[in-house]
Amino acid sequence: RATGSYIKGTNGTSNGIIPMLRVFNDTARYVDQGGGKRKGSFAIYLEPWHADVFEFLELKKNHGKEEMRARDLFYALWIPDLFMKRVEDNEEWSLFCPHECPGLSDTHGEEFEALYHKYELEGKARQVVKAQELWFKVLESQTETGTPYMLYKDHANSKSNQKNLGTIKSSNLCTEIIEYTSKDEVAVCNLASLALPKYVKANEKGVNEFDHAKLYDVTKSVTKNLNKIIDVNYYPVPEARNSNLRHRPIGLGVQGLADVFIMLRMPFESPEAQQLNKDIFETIYYASMEASMELAIKEGPYSTWEGSPISKGIFQFDMWNVTPSSGRWDWESLREKVVKNGVRNSLLVAPMPTASTSQILGNNECFEPYTSNIYARRVLSGEFAVVNKHLLKDLIKLGLWNESMKNKLISANGSVQGIPEIPKDLKELYKTVWEIKQKTILEMAADRGAYICQSQSLNIHIQDVNFGKLTSMHFHAWKLGLKTGMYYLRTKAAADAIKFTIEKQAEVQIEQTNTVNETELQYAAHTAQAAASFSTDAAQNQSDMACSLDNPESCEACGS
Repeated sequence: RATGSYIKGTNGTSNGIIPMLRVFNDTARYVDQGGGKRKGSFAIYLEPWHADVFEFLELKKNHGKEEMRARDLFYALWIPDLFMKRVEDNEEWSLFCPHECPGLSDTHGEEFEALYHKYELEGKARQVVKAQELWFKVLESQTETGTPYMLYKDHANSKSNQKNLGTIKSSNLCTEIIEYTSKDEVAVCNLASLALPKYVKANEKGVNEFDHAKLYDVTKSVTKNLNKIIDVNYYPVPEARNSNLRHRPIGLGVQGLADVFIMLRMPFESPEAQQLNKDIFETIYYASMEASMELAIKEGPYSTWEGSPISKGIFQFDMWNVTPSSGRWDWESLREKVVKNGVRNSLLVAPMPTASTSQILGNNECFEPYTSNIYARRVLSGEFAVVNKHLLKDLIKLGLWNESMKNKLISANGSVQGIPEIPKDLKELYKTVWEIKQKTILEMAADRGAYICQSQSLNIHIQDVNFGKLTSMHFHAWKLGLKTGMYYLRTKAAADAIKFTIEKQAEVQIEQTNTVNETELQYAAHTAQAAASFSTDAAQNQSDMACSLDNPESCEACGS
């Protein structure tokens, strides 16, 4: 219920969602796996028509009244297409109480829009605001806290193999799980990641190639192993058991995609890397689908198979209006077998964050580019610098690795772009995520999205963020058809950017000076201070946002 909603049983009114979220916040802090090991994590999803949405967007901010904050929770918006259309057209947006206007969270697409319009015409809105006013608050929260996550309700539902079950109302903590829930079902994610560098092999000429046949074999084995886990797992509550045994969803992900591109000498933004990105996920989707079909021959299809898109031979890429382009796999033959035999699992692919396992295996996280070519590793004995292992190998091979080069990398915060000794081809190969266009990141996400039947944990990295860049990025993600438009927004300190630019222009050599002069420090400090306070300039932010909506292709964000 929204704030002020009438409660018949007590003849009182509701306090809204904020007090309850503060209870969840304290629960998350209390449940710490015994002795402060790891706090609990809650992801709270809200649709932007809820009457308390403005207060919701303030909950994670660092300032404001303490009783109106719940900073240990994670927040997400479950966004219908109608909201995005109204922001784009600068129209009004109505806010409702879900108790007074039932059914909005239970519907999607045209059915949702018809019901929303009906409630508007009946005058049931608690508040009517400009859609861009609410959008402005979303961007303000993201700029300050990196959240809320952005997930698109209609894309998530229209492209789901579980659409026959009902409307999906949320994702999970990491935004890659898109599964149906109900009163007697709690969705479960059964996950495993494939270490992609293991499938790079040298051919007879000694040139590295990607081994799709091996990836196919291992993916089939992992699919069958995850399916077995569903049967032997321990379930803490019956609702989780109900969901897992009825729908049998699994989620295959990856780690080390950036490592594969480097091993194959493909810059992240190159056409070759973009094609391989598609090919890898096509192979994973095909192999997992075939394995699930083979399991269905032995054990039968999952119990809610009838009426699902896959029961009609509709694959995920069909729902994206995409035709597989590799020519590597016989999709039509598999389609016939799937329709005839069924599949054992309702969902198969869900690229997740792989922070822990990728560290263990020495890979870069999931499908992301490197954030830096040098980083600090903390262990019990202290802290030490770790250099990108591929870059280190290349620099040693070229005779460029020495103490001076190490210091230059540290000074440049792990970027190689301003180091003159490093060849141009290596500068292209070792671009960090801050030096890659986020438009390319989004388009590669959409390319593989055609083979992802759940969703993907897609972080966005923007240096020198402003509302124009953010708006352009969000609308591009939405128009590409992504289910997850943004997991976290990562931003980079302006001071780092300024220091890098000054040193590059002045061609400062680390061996000549180990200090940054006072003028540079003052300049960087003033710039950082200006960047930190830019969000208070509402007029400028509104101008940036309007510009990006009017001229999406020419907006700075496309080059971020």
